[in-house]
Amino acid sequence: MKTNTEYFKVNKVTWNEKVEVHAQSDLYDLEAFKNGKSSLMPYELEALGDVEGKSLLHLQCHFGQDTLSWSRMGAKCTGVDLSDAGIKLAESLNNELHLDAKFVCCNVLETSEFVTDTFDIVFTSYGVIGWLPDLKPWGKMIAEKLNVGGTFFMAEFHPIVWMFDYTEGKSEMTYGYLQKGVIYEEYEGTYADESSNMVSKEYGWNHGLGEVVSALTEAGLRIDYLKEYDESPYDVLPDLIKTETGMYVTKDKLYPLIFTLKATKL
Repeated sequence: MKTNTEYFKVNKVTWNEKVEVHAQSDLYDLEAFKNGKSSLMPYELEALGDVEGKSLLHLQCHFGQDTLSWSRMGAKCTGVDLSDAGIKLAESLNNELHLDAKFVCCNVLETSEFVTDTFDIVFTSYGVIGWLPDLKPWGKMIAEKLNVGGTFFMAEFHPIVWMFDYTEGKSEMTYGYLQKGVIYEEYEGTYADESSNMVSKEYGWNHGLGEVVSALTEAGLRIDYLKEYDESPYDVLPDLIKTETGMYVTKDKLYPLIFTLKATKL
């Protein structure tokens, strides 16, 4: 039986390999980003609005595109990620684009040990909490990093999405909504480039909406809203259909794909 530390080590190796693949992928479209295209999606832009002059902590930032997009909008940003390859590329992009974001390589659950500042906004999005075995320390860390009156916002794939196994290119309901045990998947390619010959080895955990809300409220945050959507801004699941608005939906729209949550530190 592996420990959480060992799970994190395996995940870090995979994410370090993903950085090179993702930086060359159409999904991340790095050239367009360098030329001024924002990587942010409508949910987070609408929720956070004008960030000019605000301090913002981006948790699990990958190689920093969203962090730098907020920086372009005038926020004073710090991005945190487990992958040292991701942080290295983020810092390179920050310098190339003449921005002033800071980046820190650490396990997100240890953010308070590596980042001493507190922030007006803490932000995280899309495929983040599934890498964490327990959300209580995550919620505690978010509360520690927020200024009083500060905003936490997350956009994330809905827990129902993670009940399915997608490794064979189709959706097979396999995992429990409230599954406590770790889930291991090994497959060729990544969500950003299924044709890549890299092998993704990943340990993850399922978390229901109740667990998310409780982790944040028990840490002292007030939930301002929790919203669910039957569409996704990313075409990263099998057989999604693109809509006129540029979003992606399942054929039958039987379950939500995304949820967003906004909270305030009291």
